[in-house]
Amino acid sequence: MDGSVIRQERFVDDYLLYLMARASHAVSSEFHSTLRKAGISVPVWRVLATLSGSPGETVTGLAEACLLQQPTMTKLLDRMVRDGMVKRLPDQRDRRVVRIQMMPRGEQLVRDLLVHAKAHEAEVLARFPGIDRAQFKQQLRAMLARPARSRRNASLVAA
Repeated sequence: MDGSVIRQERFVDDYLLYLMARASHAVSSEFHSTLRKAGISVPVWRVLATLSGSPGETVTGLAEACLLQQPTMTKLLDRMVRDGMVKRLPDQRDRRVVRIQMMPRGEQLVRDLLVHAKAHEAEVLARFPGIDRAQFKQQLRAMLARPARSRRNASLVAA
């Protein structure tokens, strides 16, 4: 051989789900430094950001929105209730359902972080001036809104 290296492109280098996950990780990591400085963990931030502007969320809904398993969410909420950030309330329509609402302490903690998050988002989007921001977000929402396929098929394509 002549010593030259033939480089084949790895599958993941052109795989949409991998690229989306890596992009999310890279951009999120930038913001996570802001959270560390504020002494807020990523899961707590996700809960507070999800509850911001919400009249209350179910534990299941929060777990899904925050990318956590329900038992992990329950333990996190136990700590957040203890720390006065959120409270549990029975649902008005179905007493078996528990709703989580933000308390003033949680609102205080998240207020400045929301400003930083929006500024970070604007800075990230400014890196790509050719992207229509509203259309890009709408496309992402459309991806999230598509009905899930069966578990068997979905597991075959999971990243």
